[in-house]
Amino acid sequence: MSEPVVAAKAPIKMALEAGKDYWWCACGMSQKQPFCDGSHKGTGLTPMKYTAEKSGDYWLCACKQTSKKPLCDGTHKALA
Repeated sequence: MSEPVVAAKAPIKMALEAGKDYWWCACGMSQKQPFCDGSHKGTGLTPMKYTAEKSGDYWLCACKQTSKKPLCDGTHKALA
């Protein structure tokens, strides 16, 4: 598997804490979207470490096609 699965066609709003590390699911198969649960094993894809710069709400990509990983850039609006 070289391309991620589209987990959802809308971003997921999450409250993140400043300075805390989060592991964003890059494969799209995690049952704990938008975060990794280890489902990527054997796919050739790996999760992405993201450290929040400030505490607050973030819109995390669930379609896995964003160019601003892990943040949503609106790409999901163009998916068929």
